[in-house]
Amino acid sequence: MNTFETDSRYVAHTYNRFPLEYVSGKGSLIEGSDGKQYIDLGSGIAVNCFGLNDEPWKAAVTEQLGKFQHCSNLYYAAPVAQLAQMLCQRTGMERVFFANSGAEANECAIKVARKWAAEHKGPEYYNIVTLHKSFHGRTLATLAATGQEKYHKDYRPLPEGFLYAEVGDKAGLEELVTQNKCAAILFECVQGEGGVMPIGQDFADTLREVAGKHDLLLMCDEVQLGNGRSGQLYGYMNYGLQPDVVTTAKGLGGGLPIGAAILGKRVADVLQPGDHGSTFGGNPVSCAGGVNILSRLDETLLAGVRERSSYIVEALRGAKGITAVNGMGLMLGLEIQKPAREFAELALQKGVLVTIAKDNIRLLPALNIPMDLLQQAVTVLKECAAE
Repeated sequence: MNTFETDSRYVAHTYNRFPLEYVSGKGSLIEGSDGKQYIDLGSGIAVNCFGLNDEPWKAAVTEQLGKFQHCSNLYYAAPVAQLAQMLCQRTGMERVFFANSGAEANECAIKVARKWAAEHKGPEYYNIVTLHKSFHGRTLATLAATGQEKYHKDYRPLPEGFLYAEVGDKAGLEELVTQNKCAAILFECVQGEGGVMPIGQDFADTLREVAGKHDLLLMCDEVQLGNGRSGQLYGYMNYGLQPDVVTTAKGLGGGLPIGAAILGKRVADVLQPGDHGSTFGGNPVSCAGGVNILSRLDETLLAGVRERSSYIVEALRGAKGITAVNGMGLMLGLEIQKPAREFAELALQKGVLVTIAKDNIRLLPALNIPMDLLQQAVTVLKECAAE
């Protein structure tokens, strides 16, 4: 059997894969088993932030592999401490809990919020407000936090204690937190699985105001948008917010599994020994990759993200077959006039990889994608939209 047949036979059918097998790649170019070359505008769903086969990242990871690949959290490892220090110093936060994924980072945030509220407000203050069209993960708790019914229907009963507000509805948010005993608000600056829609400055200001007024933690999910993709280090920085908890994953490891819950001053010491844990959380190889990634997310790189974002928006906004371009930085969504899957399959045939978010096309290229490749890819996107 070839890879397609073996995968179909033995891998759980949880993914609607495209008919492409990766063989190798460099940067934003992928070699398929069909012998063709593809321009990658998905970067492993915002994971390979410096593309494939990135030499500095490979060197950092390989160096750590040559020392030891894992030690339990009963002991110390330098890459873990170094990455935590870098995250705190770059965000103004205090401590980090390392996990393996964005969902696990959000699980940690939920536990922190509930324990903090129980200690400071009372155990009945356990509700967490999230937003309709949000997405926070696929564990039962993070599914419950996700404000989309389609993710709930097959897995009830879900954990209780999650309330959903509409983006832009200040009165509705106020009503929720007034009528219910709440611990926190959890939000994304750009709702990725919700169609790549930014919440906007006005509503970001509302979240800060309501959280302050009602003594709630403000918790920002930066799993997909974070680590430079927004054009700032983290998306909330574009809105002038300072959350109490920031969760992130995906691009932080540059291609290896890692998640992080970054804790601010109000919650820095909520978690004590035995309160939470993870066997693989803070894996030293993943953290060594993270140290390399974070050290390269400087202002020059972020300016390049903003430049590429502006180019894509200007080139595609108003193009035939594209009704809107939404998003932030290099997390952009195209509203198109044909079915999203049909568009993505056509782009694949023409040598460009994109992802889908609801009915939209989602663009998540490497942060350093060369401009000539990006221009080629945008030309293909225009052709696909116009056909």
